[in-house]
Amino acid sequence: MKPAIQYWLSLASPWAWLGSSRFIELAGRSGAAVEVLPVDLGAVFAATGGTDFRSRSPARQGYRQLELARWSKRLGIPIMLEPRHYPVDREPASRLVIAARMQGADVLPLTHAILGAIWHEERDIADWATLREIASACRFDGAGLVAAAQAEGPAARYRADTRRAIGSGVFGSPTWVVEGERFWGQDRLDFLAERLGVALP
Repeated sequence: MKPAIQYWLSLASPWAWLGSSRFIELAGRSGAAVEVLPVDLGAVFAATGGTDFRSRSPARQGYRQLELARWSKRLGIPIMLEPRHYPVDREPASRLVIAARMQGADVLPLTHAILGAIWHEERDIADWATLREIASACRFDGAGLVAAAQAEGPAARYRADTRRAIGSGVFGSPTWVVEGERFWGQDRLDFLAERLGVALP
């Protein structure tokens, strides 16, 4: 039986970007069924004691930037530490992914493209025209998917998934859950690989 993975993330998370390509390869190797679940990380933080980046002390902000640079170098994954469009409203991009998910599509490539758009290409993932272009590049009907994302269904699902994340003990991005076992952070992909019985890319 295929393993099932819940993939909880903020689509504005630099840590999700650093883990994205390795997770996609890992999921492919394992044959896992992946449920991609974008959430409102601000609401998750508020419910679980987290702190938004802008509200952290200068010492914590500076160390986060240092760690991002270290991991970028180690993994060979480019990242803009201060992208032009950050902080950014995550909801439009989240609704786009949810709309595609509701259509039964494989949304991992779209999710990866959105993360790369903000952290590598410095694009505005809160802009519907930009999201239409990203969706089209991922071989979706970009205009059609944006129209679907702007409907109430994906918005309601986004709110419901955020509540579900909080109820599942999710407190940060990215978090993977396999049969109730949580793996928080791209630096825990080795433990996730071990859990799935495959080698980490």
